Amino acid sequence: MTAPSVPAQPAPERTMQVRRLRFTHPKGSLRRHYVDDDLVMSHVVAVLSATFPKGEDFFVRSVRHYSGRITDPELKRQVKAFIGQEVVHGREHESLNAALREMGYPTHWVDAFVKRSMGLSTRFMPPRVALGHTAALEHYTAALAECLLTDPRAQALLGDTEVRNVLLWHALEEAEHKAVAFDVYRAVGGAERMRRRTMIEASVGLFVVTGVFTLLSLLRDPAFYNPRRLLASLRALRRSPFLDPKVRARVRAYQRPGFHPDDFDATDTLDRWRAELFGPEGALRDRLT
Repeated sequence: MTAPSVPAQPAPERTMQVRRLRFTHPKGSLRRHYVDDDLVMSHVVAVLSATFPKGEDFFVRSVRHYSGRITDPELKRQVKAFIGQEVVHGREHESLNAALREMGYPTHWVDAFVKRSMGLSTRFMPPRVALGHTAALEHYTAALAECLLTDPRAQALLGDTEVRNVLLWHALEEAEHKAVAFDVYRAVGGAERMRRRTMIEASVGLFVVTGVFTLLSLLRDPAFYNPRRLLASLRALRRSPFLDPKVRARVRAYQRPGFHPDDFDATDTLDRWRAELFGPEGALRDRLT
């Protein structure tokens, strides 16, 4: 017996803006281990960045498939903004990934794998299941995004590099649109049991892809074969703000009956970072095109 869906509610108004930016990554502007000189985290971030272009193409396709069935005017507006934001995210991560590849990170391997995997998923996965995976992975990105935006330890890892700017902007917009795919899933009658199941499936896929490609990436790095350097990085990983118990608890919250992304209110955080990045004196105003 299929678990019933939760009745869709009218989408609340949300501030979402498609910001068209251009970031530059001149050769030599990043040190080899650009995440606080940390070996493992530098490779993890490179792998995650490499998943974004084709992964976000998949998210866009999953949501767009149902856009014609959305009748709530506010949700229709949010879907349009979601698609616009994700398209720009993919483009800017392609630029960053090219710079990381020049530094020796095999981002092209990850990109090719994700492209093939997402193509097969689009071809063979039922559209509602694909939308469930999208909503689940959007929950992951929102949890990591809001960790970056609220935890000074996470921000300190990225120093003052252009990678920091890319990730702060990306995090802001992920937090802005964190509920859109979820609300579309509910609006088209997505069941609770399927929602929770697709989270488990998406989690397994995310951890396997990240783990395998991080290891392959590390094997190409001479620093990986320095035992002291590697052990120090693994010890630091255990204390990473992105693995904090609060972040893990937030990810697990997706399995609660009746869960909604707005259960975690980020209004004040979003207001702060919109002003810091794009206000009159915003740090990224000069990147806007």
